[in-house]
Amino acid sequence: MSTLTDRYLAATLRAVPAQRRPELADELRTSIEDMIDDRTGGGQDRATAEREVLTELGNPEQLAPRYSDRRLQLIGPRYFLAWWRLLRTLLSYVPATVGVVTGVVKATAGGDPGAAIGAGVASALQTAVQTAFWVTLVFAVIERAAPSLDPPAWSVDQLPESAEKPRAALVDICASIAFPVVAIAFLPWQHFQPWVSGDGSRLPILDPALWSFWLPALIAVLVARIGLELAKYRAGRWTWPLVGVNAVLEVAFAGPLIWLLLTDRLLNPAVAERFEWLRQGDALHGAPLAVVAIAAAVVWNVIDSAVKARRQAT
Repeated sequence: MSTLTDRYLAATLRAVPAQRRPELADELRTSIEDMIDDRTGGGQDRATAEREVLTELGNPEQLAPRYSDRRLQLIGPRYFLAWWRLLRTLLSYVPATVGVVTGVVKATAGGDPGAAIGAGVASALQTAVQTAFWVTLVFAVIERAAPSLDPPAWSVDQLPESAEKPRAALVDICASIAFPVVAIAFLPWQHFQPWVSGDGSRLPILDPALWSFWLPALIAVLVARIGLELAKYRAGRWTWPLVGVNAVLEVAFAGPLIWLLLTDRLLNPAVAERFEWLRQGDALHGAPLAVVAIAAAVVWNVIDSAVKARRQAT
């Protein structure tokens, strides 16, 4: 089991820029050892001295900003961490959930995909702004109206059990799995519960002919991506084999999607006839821009995973 000092250093340096960690690790470890030696020189037990020294240094999340030129003063040092954790948690899913629900309701009621997307994006942005405002206001009022309301005291018992490199956060893994899960659910939903109206009928968005091969193939890739995220969580971080698998899956999903867009085989022809604004000549309106966006997203995802693997390997 790691020592308290190792666990304390790992918890502190986690929030420090990577390029400064080696230098600061040595500096902080030396300072802690000196403080412990001062106490043990007076006859104190080393384990007790270590706990007392780390307790005096305080919460690693409050110590780390001193080494990374950050200041916990938007709300105030006393409540900053509680405010930041709550705000980050709410913003990670509330705006997206409201946006998706609004978009689906708008599309179901009005049948206009463009208006539905716009309504969803607008609702998500408004929800994010409102969430940030009201959470910040509540904490500001608490800080000023109840200055004696102290948060729970930090203790070394709250340190993680291991000083090893941090595992991939479960929240991040869930967020990464959310897209393939939603996409897998959407593909059959848009076919069996279509919401695009056309001459009294309801039309699937995607070409039904794609179910002969392409849509099942894309679903298989999405299932494989869920497996990749679970493997990454089990490994605790990005590894180079996982980076390679990620690159293959990115290309396996984006390649067919780009090809279907460029060959005008993705959208249901009946939908294109119903909504003439979707076409620009013989091609889908905005198809080149969508292709560029998909390619850029693939490149970014692969580079990001490689950078994380390199950083976590050092």
